[in-house]
Amino acid sequence: MKFWRALLLSLSLFCCAYRAPADAPVVVVGSKQFTESVILGEVATQLLRSNGIEARHNGQLGGTQFLWQALLSGEIDLYPEYTGTVVEEILDGALQDKGDLGAVCRALAARGVLMSKPLGFDNRYALGMHVARAKELGIGAISDLRGHPQLKFGFSNEFMDRADGWRGLQRHYGLPQQEVAGLDHDLAYRGLVSGSLDVTDLYTTDAEMQSRQIQALEDDQAYFPDYHAVFLYRADFAKRRPDAQQLLQRLEGAIRQESMIAMNAQAKFDKMPEAQVAADFLRRALGIAAEPRLQSLGASLWRHTTEHLLLVGVSLTAAVCTAIPLGIVCAHTRRLAQVTLGIAGIVQTIPALALLVFMIPLLGIGGLPAAVALFLYSLLPIVRNTYAGLQDVSQSLIESADALGLTPWARLRLVELPLAARAILAGIKTAAVINVGTATLGALVGAGGYGQPILTGIRLNDTGLILQGAVPAALLALLIQALFEIAERRLIPRGLR
Repeated sequence: MKFWRALLLSLSLFCCAYRAPADAPVVVVGSKQFTESVILGEVATQLLRSNGIEARHNGQLGGTQFLWQALLSGEIDLYPEYTGTVVEEILDGALQDKGDLGAVCRALAARGVLMSKPLGFDNRYALGMHVARAKELGIGAISDLRGHPQLKFGFSNEFMDRADGWRGLQRHYGLPQQEVAGLDHDLAYRGLVSGSLDVTDLYTTDAEMQSRQIQALEDDQAYFPDYHAVFLYRADFAKRRPDAQQLLQRLEGAIRQESMIAMNAQAKFDKMPEAQVAADFLRRALGIAAEPRLQSLGASLWRHTTEHLLLVGVSLTAAVCTAIPLGIVCAHTRRLAQVTLGIAGIVQTIPALALLVFMIPLLGIGGLPAAVALFLYSLLPIVRNTYAGLQDVSQSLIESADALGLTPWARLRLVELPLAARAILAGIKTAAVINVGTATLGALVGAGGYGQPILTGIRLNDTGLILQGAVPAALLALLIQALFEIAERRLIPRGLR
């Protein structure tokens, strides 16, 4: 009974810690894991706040499917998107006239989603090369790539898998290149500059194209559709907060192409926080005196630390309450052991990003799906070590306990668990250290923690920001390992170490 009370308490902590009240009067704005989307999310958030509407920006939530699923599930109310992505990725290319925005709006409305008018700029995909490399090979258009099968291609992971991405482009142009690497979009630019890559995908509003001498190749066979920037929002949001929707309409047609490129450059190269970039734009373009919510380094570090500790602590507590009893049952039921360890092993092999994607339709975004994923990843080392520790208990000691008249429960509590304690504690320690590192991926679904500055640093090519997340995470892992070493000395008798 004590175990089940502890388990129910842990699950209650899961829900209380991560679920906001369903009727919370906050408009939630989402954005993708790239600088322009974060800036647009900040622009919308600060526009709403400046008019007395409480809004929260959940930024850097991964790619299109992350945001789309979060929008459908009601975890966010709106987010910036592009018409070409809507047509090809969200509507699966089902429209005959892909440039008919009216048809796009009708198709989205059938799914309970509304689309704003274009914001004023077009950020389409392009292929790019370093200017010197393109000049050396005489390449000016995408079709010119057919004559250079030796070129090294590297594309963003989303572009590799999109319907309007690499595979469709390869078929459309008949490109011979077969070995193409997938990598982070911001890292690809560094590859072009260093020469480790010859060609990558660009966004036509990327600031790097000017500052790093990157040349966009001509789309001479008109493969890429228009990618007008828009906002997607839930139809029920428009009914709940018509005042918010009317405010967002002020952004329609208000952001010129050169303005968006300049804002991207401010964030990427001037190291200006996206919140400040958005506030400056609103003041300059719309005459709105927005106040960005900026945090000091100390406050930011404290927030990320508490978020990270909450993720690790809640998930590990629930895993311990579940995995140790499972390991005990497995040690006394061989057939169940094979099934349980097999399932736990399969879960362990699922990539963390894939598991987080699976969680979004069920649990939404935020800390809850990240904590559940960490909980699942923690099961295997604890179950396996509990099972192995109990299996290693000498049979003669078990027979001696039986001869003394101990009940099975008393034997487990007084003999088997103390003898297996070192192995069990080692499993918990392993799970805890793994959790500290894996929890950084929770930032992709809005869980915060040390992953937030790491993702931002990668996106902005800011080593200082990366270290703000990586160093504390490493120190936390070392601290946890040291605490377990102390606990082992205190809890386990010297003769059993």
